[in-house]
Formats: sequence, structure tokens, C-alpha cells
Amino acid sequence: MTRSGQALDGKAVALMLFLTVSWGLNGVLAKISNTGYDPVFLTVARSVIAAVLVYLWCRYRGINLFERDGTLLPGAIAGALFGVEFLCIFTGFEYSSVGRVSLLVNTMPFMVLVGAHFLLGERMTPAKVAGLALAFAGVAVIFSDKLSAVGDKVWIGDLLALAAAALWAATTLIIKATRLSTASAEKVLMYQLVFSAIVVAPVLLFVDEPIRDANLAATLALLAQAAFVVAFTYLLWFWLMRHYPASALSSFTFLTPAFAVIGGWLILSEPLSWRLGLSLAMIAAGIYIVNRPRRTVPPSA
Repeated sequence: MTRSGQALDGKAVALMLFLTVSWGLNGVLAKISNTGYDPVFLTVARSVIAAVLVYLWCRYRGINLFERDGTLLPGAIAGALFGVEFLCIFTGFEYSSVGRVSLLVNTMPFMVLVGAHFLLGERMTPAKVAGLALAFAGVAVIFSDKLSAVGDKVWIGDLLALAAAALWAATTLIIKATRLSTASAEKVLMYQLVFSAIVVAPVLLFVDEPIRDANLAATLALLAQAAFVVAFTYLLWFWLMRHYPASALSSFTFLTPAFAVIGGWLILSEPLSWRLGLSLAMIAAGIYIVNRPRRTVPPSA
């Protein structure tokens, strides 16, 4: 049962901090796994492993994944977009840093905001427009930042990260606009995992070296992404969404890019410039403004 009101208790706050740290460090795990595996292989392997684990969870919980409810076609499209999205992200880490990629991928909420305004008739408030402008000004700061660049081809990784954000936004809009919005969160996740593997797997035929160096660190990073980040934290997120107000939970998402930037700096020794810090502050503030819970006015007596 979802709790009424907009306030979160201490348990929910602690769990959301745990989730945002986990999601922020996911970029670090992806970068480490890239040292041992090609991005295409990583995309497929992560989806397959996570799909098996989520399926076992659904069997344990008695969640029906195979009922006919008209969600197959939009589910397949969402899954295909999901697969290409993560292919862009994993490939982006080949050229750019965790901080830059994570910041650019996390522009997704603003793309959803614009898309929902024009496609779904969801009106943008002045506050959300302000958050949108602030965040995209932060994106401009990233592209002007040369000190945090990790190579001459960093622009390729940056553009792939923006493409991933657009694909993530398109996936979200498809879920909101179709019968997927009435399906269980576990079923939607399974569509994304299964069809992402199906769509991306044929690309492996064109990869010269899918397994570069199956070292322990890269393998553990891959397993951590599949088992912990995708299977565990996503299911934990779904549980929180069922028990607490979605708007209050979403206001925490601004922390994810912050933890990604800090993780890339501390763990991978990636460059951290004042412009990257400024961009982080602008994008995080924009995400918070867009997602912050609205104050409700009590009815008059």
C-alpha cells in the first residue's frame, strides 16, 4: 500500500541514498568491465544474466509474466531501445570519462519533459522550464570543458551519452503512452532485458574480439552490474515505488550523477575540473527542480 502524503520516513531516505550511490557507481563498474569485454558483449551478457535472475524472482513471488495483455509490441520496442541505449553507454565509456557520460545520460528527465509536453499533452510549468534551461546550460558547460577530457575523441563518447539519454527518454515515453503503463514493473523490466539481448546479440557477429581479457576485475564488475545494479536495485526501486510517493522518491535522482562524478574521480582517478563541478551542480539542480514534490494545499474547512 502506498503511503499518503509526500514525506519519506528514515527507512525510505536511507534506501534512496543507497540506490543513488549504487546507480552512480554503475558507471565505474561499466568502465572497469570494458577493460575485459567489448561493449556489445557487455550489453548482451548483462541483459541475459539479469533477465534470468529477474525471472527467478518473479517465479518465487508468483508474478505472471506471460499473460496476454497487449503489451508485447510496445514491450519489444522498449526493449530494443533499451539495448541500443546501453550499447551507446558502454561504447561511450571507451572514449569519455564516467563523470561526463553520467552527467550527459542524466539529461534524460529533461528530454522526457519536452517529449511529454508535445506528445502526451503534459503541460510544463514555469518551474520545470527553469529546471530544463538550467540543466541544458550545464550540458553546454560540459562541452566547453577541456580539462576533464580523457582523450582527443572525447566528443564521440559525449555524443553517444546524449544519444543514450534520448533513447532512455524515448523508452520512458513509450512506457507512459502505451499499455505498458498498466503492466507490472517486473514485466516491463523483463521486456527491456530480453529484447535488448535479442536486438544487440547479432552485432556480436561483427565484433572481432568480444572477450578482450576476462580478468577478475572486469568479470566481477560485469556480474555486479547484472546481479546487483539491474536485478537487485531495480527491484528494490519498484518496491519503494509501491510503498512511497513517486514524486518524493524521484527528487533524490539528482544525487546519481553526483555520485558518478565523485566515483570516477576517487576510484578511476579521472580528471575533475571546476567546470565539470559547475555542470554537475547545474544539472543536479535542474533534476531536483523538475522532480521535486509539489506542495499540496489542504482543502478549506
